[in-house]
Amino acid sequence: MEAAGATSRDALGRAAGPPSGNGEESPPESRKVYMDYNATTPLEPEVIQAMTEAMWEAWGNPSSPYLAGRKARGLIQAARENLAKMIGGEPQDIIFTSGGTEANNLVIHSAVKHFHETHSLKGDAAERHSPAAGAAPHFITCTVEHDSVRLPLEHLVEEHVAEVTFVPVSKVNGRAEAEDILAAVRPSTCLVTVMLANNETGVIMPIAEISQRIKAENRRRAASGLPLVFLHTDAAQALGKRRVDVEDLGVDFLTIVGHKFYGPRIGALYVRGLGELIPLYPMLFGGGQERNFRPGTENTPMIAGLGKAAELVMENCEAYEAHMRGIRDYLEERLVAEFDGRIHLNSQFPGTERLPNTCNFSIRGPLLRGHLVLAQCRMLLASVGAACHSDHGDQPSPVLLSSGIPFGVAQNAIRLSVGRSTTRAEVDLVVQDLKQAVAWLEGQA
Repeated sequence: MEAAGATSRDALGRAAGPPSGNGEESPPESRKVYMDYNATTPLEPEVIQAMTEAMWEAWGNPSSPYLAGRKARGLIQAARENLAKMIGGEPQDIIFTSGGTEANNLVIHSAVKHFHETHSLKGDAAERHSPAAGAAPHFITCTVEHDSVRLPLEHLVEEHVAEVTFVPVSKVNGRAEAEDILAAVRPSTCLVTVMLANNETGVIMPIAEISQRIKAENRRRAASGLPLVFLHTDAAQALGKRRVDVEDLGVDFLTIVGHKFYGPRIGALYVRGLGELIPLYPMLFGGGQERNFRPGTENTPMIAGLGKAAELVMENCEAYEAHMRGIRDYLEERLVAEFDGRIHLNSQFPGTERLPNTCNFSIRGPLLRGHLVLAQCRMLLASVGAACHSDHGDQPSPVLLSSGIPFGVAQNAIRLSVGRSTTRAEVDLVVQDLKQAVAWLEGQA
C-alpha cells in the first residue's frame, strides 16, 4: 500500500507544483501539499492502467459480437461485479451513470414518476379515497445535503411538482436525527434522501436507524393503502474511507461517485431489486443500454477504471481508513498545540461518528477568514468547504451554520481532508504554512 501511495503522491506533486528545472527535487518553498481529498482524488496507478488497457484492447462497442466488443462487455460486467461487492449488493442492481449528480437526479425523478403512476386520480375507488390521492409527492431531506440533491428538490418545489421538507440537523451532534426525519413523514411522502457522510464536517448520518424506522412506518402505511416511502443515501464521501454495506444500511438507493475514491469521474447507482422490488424510471431514451434504465453507448475505459478503484477499496479499505484516521488525528493534535487555544474544531461533535480523513476547523481572529488564510499559504492546497461553493468568499458555509457553528467562527473555517498517502511530515509542513499565513495577516493590522 505504501508503494502505491507514494506513486500517487509523487504524481500529484508533479501536477501541483512545477519542477525545479535542473533535475533536482523542488525546494521546500515551492512544494505543494494537497489536502482537499473530499473535493476529488488523483487516479491510482492501477486505475490508470486499467483504463489504458481498455482503450487499447476493448475499444469496440459493448453491444457488438466481435472480439473488441466482447472484451468491452466483459470489462463492464467485471466492473459491475466489483462495485456490487464493494457495497455488499448484487451486480444486477448496479446502473452506471455519468456521476453522482446524475444518479441523485435519477432517484428523485423516479420517485416523482412512481408516485404519479401508482397514486394518480385515475386509480380505483380505494386509491381515490387514499389520503395521498391528489396530493403532490412529498420528499424529506436534511439541511446539509449536497447541491445535487438540494437543487433538484428546490426546482420541483418552484415548478409546483413536489413538496419538500428540509429537516434541520442537530446543533448538538450535526446529524439528521431519525426521530426528526420520521416526524416529517406525511401521507404523500415518497422518498427520504439523506447523505451517508457530510462532505464538510465528515459527520456520519444514522442511515441504518432511519431505515429501520422507515420500514416500520411502511408496514403501517401498507395496511392503510398509503404509498411506501423509499430511502436513498448519497454515499459519495463515505466510499473508500469506511466500510459501506447496503444490507446493513437498509437503503433502497445508494449513489456511488468514482472520483471520491481514486477512480475516474463517473458514477453508479445501486437500486435494491432493480425494476422488481424498487422502481427506476429512465430520464434518457435511446439504444437500450443498462437495461433501458440509462441508455447510451457505455464509456468502457471509465467503467473499467471505476471497477478497478472499487476492487482496491475492497482489498484495502481497513488499511486506508486506519491510515487516514491516524494522520487526521495527528493533524488536529498539531493544530491545537501550535495555535494555543485559538482553534475551534468545527467537525468534532460529542458522541458523533465522522469520516476518518476530515478536519474542519477555524482559527479565531477578526482577520483570519478561511479563504484569506488559504490565499497566504505557500504550500497548502485546500478549501474552505465544498468545492462547488469555492467562490462564496466571506459567506460562511450553510452546512456549518446549520450544524450550530457560530457565524463568526464559520467565516474562518478551513476544511482539510487527508488522503491515502498523506504523511505526518506533510502535516508538519501544513501547520507551519498556516502559522506563517496567520502571522502575515495579523501583521498587516
